[in-house]
Amino acid sequence: MSSSKIRKTLKIVKLEQKTDKTLRGEFPKNITSPKDAADVLTQYIGNDDRESFVIILLDTKYKINCLHTVSTGSLNASIVTPRETFKVAIESNAAAIILGHNHPSGSCKPSQQDLQITKRLQEAGELLGISVLDHVIVGSESYISLKEDGYI
Repeated sequence: MSSSKIRKTLKIVKLEQKTDKTLRGEFPKNITSPKDAADVLTQYIGNDDRESFVIILLDTKYKINCLHTVSTGSLNASIVTPRETFKVAIESNAAAIILGHNHPSGSCKPSQQDLQITKRLQEAGELLGISVLDHVIVGSESYISLKEDGYI
């Protein structure tokens, strides 16, 4: 079997993370509970008027590496895929992630879509070796941990 060849220039690429913006406040040294995650998420997206789906990226000791907004959607929905969720997690060498999003309505009750995407992302995380520790939904004055409440 012979292969034909052409002269071509190939790009050599290097991935580098660029800080988009910073969030100032008081944050836990390590994430040790759903409340710790909810406190971070509330400061970051708690007052957004549209649904935002974010991940908290953690190292092996559950110290926060960074935050990443995966998707900003409409009043009650955002599009979330494993590809977009784990891209930054891989680039930042995250050992684990916590999923989070807000419900601008204030009600933190998870929807069927919330539960489905959580399951799908957990399965993807298992394949990639990145643990999905929890999915925390924040409202204006409360939060729900899907792990703590037995959904996952």
